[in-house]
Amino acid sequence: MRYRAINKNWEFSRAYKRGKSYVHPHMVLYVVRNRLGYTRVGLTASKKIGHAVKRNRARRVMRAALQEHLSQNIGGYDIILVARGATPRLKSTQLSKTLGLLLRKAGLPDKAAPAQPAAKGE
Repeated sequence: MRYRAINKNWEFSRAYKRGKSYVHPHMVLYVVRNRLGYTRVGLTASKKIGHAVKRNRARRVMRAALQEHLSQNIGGYDIILVARGATPRLKSTQLSKTLGLLLRKAGLPDKAAPAQPAAKGE
């Protein structure tokens, strides 16, 4: 599944200023509502992460985890994932668990989460 990308610097700045952040040692998640009706995603890895190979790996692993967890029809959100120092050294399964945790904290739907069992008596 492809998501619409956040490309412009002012779009990232808006998410950083107005959005809510959820921090984990593996990555940071910024979430802010938008009025567009569809979800946009931005992935960032600064030079603090390392050289280009490490930054590209960090973005690739974050993209794989995002595809596993984020459903395309969650409404209008801008979501930014920021890589941290440990991100390029992680396996995609480890980062996927981290992203699931951060999405639950943010209150966003997680398509990889197990379905809630029906209440007894229904």
